[in-house]
Amino acid sequence: MTVVTSSHSSAASPAPGETEIAAFGRLHQRLGDAVETAVHGKRGVIDLALVSMFAGGHVLLEDVPGTGKTTLARALGKALGGEVRRVQFTPDLLPSDVTGTTVFDPRDGQIRFRPGPVFANVVLADEINRAAAKTQSALLEVMQERTVTVDGTGHAVPSPFVVIATQNPVDLEGTYRLPEAQLDRFLVRTSLGYPDAEHEIEVLRPGSTAGHVDDVAAVTTPAEVAAVSAQLNRLHVADPILRYVREIGVAVRRDPRVRIGVSTRGLKALVGCLQVYAAARGRHYVVPSDVQRMAEPVLAHRTVLARDAVLAGHSSADVVHEVLDSVQPPQPDAG
Repeated sequence: MTVVTSSHSSAASPAPGETEIAAFGRLHQRLGDAVETAVHGKRGVIDLALVSMFAGGHVLLEDVPGTGKTTLARALGKALGGEVRRVQFTPDLLPSDVTGTTVFDPRDGQIRFRPGPVFANVVLADEINRAAAKTQSALLEVMQERTVTVDGTGHAVPSPFVVIATQNPVDLEGTYRLPEAQLDRFLVRTSLGYPDAEHEIEVLRPGSTAGHVDDVAAVTTPAEVAAVSAQLNRLHVADPILRYVREIGVAVRRDPRVRIGVSTRGLKALVGCLQVYAAARGRHYVVPSDVQRMAEPVLAHRTVLARDAVLAGHSSADVVHEVLDSVQPPQPDAG
């Protein structure tokens, strides 16, 4: 199924052509291959994280301890070739431990800003929901605005800037629920899950490279990622696809189980992911199956259910999947 694309784009900022799309496909493949040397059997999750990175968003990995969340985040940073910083979130972590603070330099009597660990290309926020809400919220401005404000002065973080946060299931001891405002800052939420039998045996085999992040090759640079991301942001999305995305959002909002539906910002985030996802598959246009693949990881964590629906065993992912089954996708033009 295809959707007819139009040719209008500005002369100053043309949409990526076949050459650029093909080059991105090769880059996406190399990155995925590099990360997979440390994270075995999870290519789908790796590709989803790469889509989020090139779309300029952040990734939330939710799973039980020991499934490879931290390894995936570190391997992505290593393959990117940029600076990687890690923050272990604990109940006593302070906001300034994340963003940085001003300090007095006794050598010259000046007060200077000392950057925190968020000043990196890839920031691993490990077990983010083990910290109190005040510390969690310290990430909000920098995730959205790409700046840190301390004592009234803004400090820009490097570009590209990606937060890969891991969180344990909310019913695990010592965890705090992430507020909806912070969840919305993550472009996608996904989980690794346990590996299948073949890959788990491979992980257990002596000499396996699974978990060996030091062996991951750097296959690109932050500057290249930033340039490619700017190109993909101009990839054309046809009006029928945009209407399809909106109809899905409206259907989620109208579901009687939903207390807070998907915002316009959430739908725009989905469109950004669709541009990258389509390009990774060698296309300069988006098709309905792209929407169906990306809707759940982008929209589900932005959908808040009513208490009765949660107690009845429903989930936001269930709502999104049922909406996808009910909303008619656009059909290709005849002839």
